[in-house]
Amino acid sequence: MEAFVELFRQTLLALGRSHHTVKAYCGWLRRFAVFVAKPLDQVEVADLRAYQRHLAVGRPIDFSTFNQGFCALRSFYRDCLERDWNFERVPFQKAARKLPRILSPEEVERLFEACPNLKHRAVLMTGYGCGLRISETLSLRPEHIDSSRMVIRVEQGKGRKDRDVMLPSHLLEVLRAYWRQYRPATWLFEGQHRGQPLSEKTIQTIFHDTRRRAGITKRVSFHTLRHSFATHLLEDGVNVRIIQALLGHRSLTSTQIYVHLARNYLSDTTSPLDRLKQGKAPTRER
Repeated sequence: MEAFVELFRQTLLALGRSHHTVKAYCGWLRRFAVFVAKPLDQVEVADLRAYQRHLAVGRPIDFSTFNQGFCALRSFYRDCLERDWNFERVPFQKAARKLPRILSPEEVERLFEACPNLKHRAVLMTGYGCGLRISETLSLRPEHIDSSRMVIRVEQGKGRKDRDVMLPSHLLEVLRAYWRQYRPATWLFEGQHRGQPLSEKTIQTIFHDTRRRAGITKRVSFHTLRHSFATHLLEDGVNVRIIQALLGHRSLTSTQIYVHLARNYLSDTTSPLDRLKQGKAPTRER
């Protein structure tokens, strides 16, 4: 099995897949090999469908995780073993349309106030103030901070794209104080060992500990700061196309979900029930 996994790893790297994708896909191939219990080059489409049924009836997983597993196996058999299969016979799960939870501006402020550690507060403020993914936050280097232009360079974000995001003046003050105290060498936010970045697990622990101290009971995560960033910009009247660019979304459809989260989306729209109460019945179309 490991020979196939190594071949798959090299193929993914040759295709330009990110380190995160390579690790995740190879993990899926190992789990599938345990399930199918036969040489991977003897697998048929029916085995892939059986594995999907196994995932569906076993411990519940969300649709994105389910689909990631199929993407991994499709890539292995199509790109690595060059099997000419009809992969439409092994369909994706339909994406559930769920609105993400967000924090109000007041809750974000409480979160920062409940974080006495300067490094931890700088990490949280960077995630919210720039709308960054957790991986993008942890991949920042000191040279990515451009105070002369008041921008932060995000290199090789999701989809292997570079982009610039704004550098809020308040965040710059915090980052300068953080720099004077910690003097990071390689990564902007380093862990206990110099030259090594903080881990995602550590950042999530910091977020949840701070959330509890702030008295926030919503089921949220570090990524909620990115959702809140986009929603608050939209509430302030920023054009959705600009928000799309700041978030690094490939499709505007991904950004438009925040229209449904913005408070003015509902507060600025009068229900026809209230119009009846005000004696302004809607005009019937002819």
